Amino acid sequence: MLVIVAPGQGAQTPGFLLPWLEDPTFATRVGWLSTVAGIDLAHYGTEADADAIRDTRIAQPLLVATGLVAALELFPHPADAFEQIGAVAGHSVGELTAAVGARVITAEQAMVLVRERGNAMAAAAERTPTGMTAVLGGDRAEVLAAIEAHGLTAANDNGPGQVVAAGTREQLDAFAAEPPAKARLMPLSVAGAFHTEHMVPAVDHLAALARSVSTHDPRTALISNRDGQIVHDGRDVLRRLVGQIASPVRWDLCLETMADLGVTGILEMPPAGTLTGIAKRALKGVETFALKTPDQLEDARAFCAKHGEHTPMDTSPTWRMVVAPVKGTFHRDSAAGDADVLVRGATIGDVASTRDRTPVTAGHGGQIVEWLVEDGDLVSPGQPLVRLHPEGVS
Repeated sequence: MLVIVAPGQGAQTPGFLLPWLEDPTFATRVGWLSTVAGIDLAHYGTEADADAIRDTRIAQPLLVATGLVAALELFPHPADAFEQIGAVAGHSVGELTAAVGARVITAEQAMVLVRERGNAMAAAAERTPTGMTAVLGGDRAEVLAAIEAHGLTAANDNGPGQVVAAGTREQLDAFAAEPPAKARLMPLSVAGAFHTEHMVPAVDHLAALARSVSTHDPRTALISNRDGQIVHDGRDVLRRLVGQIASPVRWDLCLETMADLGVTGILEMPPAGTLTGIAKRALKGVETFALKTPDQLEDARAFCAKHGEHTPMDTSPTWRMVVAPVKGTFHRDSAAGDADVLVRGATIGDVASTRDRTPVTAGHGGQIVEWLVEDGDLVSPGQPLVRLHPEGVS
């Protein structure tokens, strides 16, 4: 099982695009996305210094564009990707990259959204002095309790020993004065408290724009930052992309889902290194590949071929399938079990995991062709539950 991941803000370094732009095709595609975003991405990826590319308005479009164009270098025939990729995921703004890879939105839509996302988050950060601090090590329960006690938010939960606290400068200063036992604090050079309530104004702005964005259902399993669930409805993906701006990034739950899927290989799109580093510590025995420069492309394609397998979503049109969002025991809804036709949004049951019970709904509705699991069956993330045909839906 191959999973492709896209990094978030902070992964960029000065000049990281230099070797990639030596390829005329890559350079032309970056130029097109620069035009869409209204930003000279080639300049910021080659000549700009660390302070310039740290700016949220610049960093976010730069990261998304790089991931999108590099994906076309890795898979020159995009349809080939669906023969190999089992799932995709992105950390924070990297979710936009992942959404394009899963064919939920287009590259052009992603560039407009990320431009507005970066601008709105930067504007929200200017309202109140806020920031973020990485908490490395320490007892997890004690770390989370200390973050909550100081009124902070665990904005990024990246797995064992890696939590990022976010809030006002005063709250962070008080937290630094009383750190959790055996934990090391590392203030991050970011503009504000991302993925917290301080970003609500940015959510409102992006939500208004998202009403005009058309979507398609994912062509491959997409793992959501919000809760680690497999999301199979394009409209739900877009809602989550918008809401994620002010919600914590639960990368720890994304990693759990990758393990539940049976991942054997994780490839990180450029600028790579951060997420593969986390995966090495959290998913022992899983091979990783950090794609940093174009001279690695042949090895990267070999890595994909080694770990790739058919995604179950390409066996039938995605609008005909309802899939499990998480690993657990499926409980069929009695009304759905007796029905011949499901209306849009109808509950078909839930999946009980070790944490909670997750409702499962029919995003598009349709005539029931066949149930693919029985009540009480164990299911894995992304496993098809019921096959639907759109005819007969009012």
